[in-house]
Amino acid sequence: MTHFGSDHPLQGSWRMWKALCLNAEGRVIDGFQNAASHSEGQGYGLALAAMFGDHAAFDAIMAWSDTNLAVRDDALMAWRWLPEADPHIQDRNNATDGDLFFAWGLVLGGERQGRPELIERATRIAGDIVRLCAAPHPDGSAGNVMLPAAAGFLTADQLVVNPSYYMPRAMREVASATGVRALAELADTGETLIEALAQNGLVPDWIALTASGPVPPPENFSRRSGYEAIRVPLMALWSGNAGSASVRNFAQATADGWMTENPPVVFAPDSGEVIERSSHAGYRAVAALSDCAMRDGAGSVMPRFTAEQPYYPATLHLMALVAQVTGFPRCVPL
Repeated sequence: MTHFGSDHPLQGSWRMWKALCLNAEGRVIDGFQNAASHSEGQGYGLALAAMFGDHAAFDAIMAWSDTNLAVRDDALMAWRWLPEADPHIQDRNNATDGDLFFAWGLVLGGERQGRPELIERATRIAGDIVRLCAAPHPDGSAGNVMLPAAAGFLTADQLVVNPSYYMPRAMREVASATGVRALAELADTGETLIEALAQNGLVPDWIALTASGPVPPPENFSRRSGYEAIRVPLMALWSGNAGSASVRNFAQATADGWMTENPPVVFAPDSGEVIERSSHAGYRAVAALSDCAMRDGAGSVMPRFTAEQPYYPATLHLMALVAQVTGFPRCVPL
């Protein structure tokens, strides 16, 4: 389990992240998305608060989430809360990655704080992820695939998957703590799927799975490898899988540009053509860690955490630093 003491050097980065992204009520705010809050952000925040031993932030994030997102009849959360909307929740569907990180945060917090009731709640979430957000691969292969949500991604002839929703380390640690072993099995099938996709280039933001294999997703889903898919190599690294083809492909795609002021972030998955760049440091941090981990190097030029970026790259930045400290100490920022 990942726990940082009060004197750990990354505590300063955590405080900066809180000042940027977290309000006093425990709401993680995505300023670029009309100041919305998502179960994703609440889950990320809860897991990070547990890791950094910030009990006040942990309890605030959990309380706000319970009051505002726990509106379903199961243990999962509604995926988005809009401050200007009435009602604030316009869609009660969940987002599986948000629920997964929330369960991981409960496990981390429960074990660190000696609160078994948090583990019990994580068990209910994990059970509902497996029950409501998993389906057999249409090609008949063994194992289930994790769906992005309980509704809207499964039809008679295909299912739509977001590879970046898989966080194998979180899935396995939650499975171990709760006894919901099927969640670890979903991690195994997810890693297999991602490795298969990476044989053809960069892992895409979204993919559709059919009986005859992967195909591009419906047109209302991104067919690029971009802001969502950047989490795929990050989650692989955080899970200790530096040998993943997704890490290698991403490191190669960003090799010529990640040290510039505007590193590439969005690509054509098959050709690797750069479609969009961003100056935000969080994206550069993921690329720098991928580069160092892939080449088995020592030392990296990962940028130090900065609050001069929005919620999403700032969160990826902090996660990349956590992954570096916990899994790749030789890649310490220089």
